[in-house]
Amino acid sequence: MIINKINGLSGEVTVPGDKSISHRSIMLGSLAKGTTEVKGFLQGADCLSSISCFSKMGVEIENKGDIVLIHGRGLRGLKEPASTLDVGNSGTTTRLMSGILAAQNFTSRVTGDASIQKRPMKRIITPLSMMGADIKSEFGNDCAPLIINGTSLRGIHYDSPVASAQVKSAVLFAGLYADGETSVTEPAVSRNHTELMFEEYGVDIKCEGKTVVMKPADELHARKVIVPGDISSATYFIVAAAITPNSCVTIRNVGINPTRDGIIEVCRMMGANITIEKTSGDIGEPTADITVSTSSLKGCTIGGDIIPTLIDEIPAIAILACFADGETIIKDAQELKVKESNRIDVVVNNLKAMGADIEATDDGMIISGGKVLHGAVIDSKLDHRIAMSFAIAGMNADGETEILGSECVDISYPEFYNDIKRLSK
Repeated sequence: MIINKINGLSGEVTVPGDKSISHRSIMLGSLAKGTTEVKGFLQGADCLSSISCFSKMGVEIENKGDIVLIHGRGLRGLKEPASTLDVGNSGTTTRLMSGILAAQNFTSRVTGDASIQKRPMKRIITPLSMMGADIKSEFGNDCAPLIINGTSLRGIHYDSPVASAQVKSAVLFAGLYADGETSVTEPAVSRNHTELMFEEYGVDIKCEGKTVVMKPADELHARKVIVPGDISSATYFIVAAAITPNSCVTIRNVGINPTRDGIIEVCRMMGANITIEKTSGDIGEPTADITVSTSSLKGCTIGGDIIPTLIDEIPAIAILACFADGETIIKDAQELKVKESNRIDVVVNNLKAMGADIEATDDGMIISGGKVLHGAVIDSKLDHRIAMSFAIAGMNADGETEILGSECVDISYPEFYNDIKRLSK
């Protein structure tokens, strides 16, 4: 994909449905009695992997595009898959589904693409094993492929060493089947979509500060789910409108869950022209229309408890910081190293190639804004968030920017380049 400098952005856009909620709707809908109707489901490769895996376990799922119908089999109705469960590039599918598979009465093998086979799975193997799960890394390297022999589980309290919604959710999904209460305490609160959706499906679950406590479920009850726009996908337009001259963009019906809305706080800290107009949400998820226009930005320090609320947005925030006056420090973001790529290294190396003043640290990066960016060849490492972030950078860089592996945006936002083109002046 070749990106050239543009003269501005103008108009409205509706981004695809929230990826995290779309995944969870498939899983909970599959385990519920009755039919779950999902409107606004994200038709990205990762979420389609969740559909594929649960279809292999006997769940009838009708994918009609914007509407997905999941004919649930009940909490204990999954069937043994006839073949390996292939998650593609989806870490969410891998980790959350493992919590479910740990309690089934069959054996399953879970694997994915080359990236998934390098991502750390010990972070879920440890707590699930504490619950009595029989889960092993096939090659003994704490990565996929995973072999999961379903067995009886016991409720535990788990002090998670990382603020990770995937780790927390793996334990909570296993907790649906446990013989007693299950609880998880995190060092900082990670996104809470699982907790909100569990409650909607009838699970006895409560949050007490940084701890989530739940009781095992007898049955889950199907319901209608309306998926809001994904704030991670909205971030690219938020950043683009803020840094591109002559721009004003409105992103419609975006989920602004407070465990996910750190990008909005960062924009305000940096002085962005951003307005939030709340709309009606669903499944406990607040939504809003977000309008952003060209802004005079200033650097800031981003770290601490805000990091879990914007971890996926940091590559785009790094682009934002390049166009701010002064220094921006991003810290406490070690999790960036174990995403689809090592996002600290990939962001820093690619921005350096574009002429940015940026240095990597052990847990983030330091960016001195104000340097004029120039086009470069960007290696996305097949990481969708890298590809989209650097498309935004390329729109504001002198010369031509080429993004290698640009098709990886299909993971979360298949129409991204078309939407950018439509809004560009």
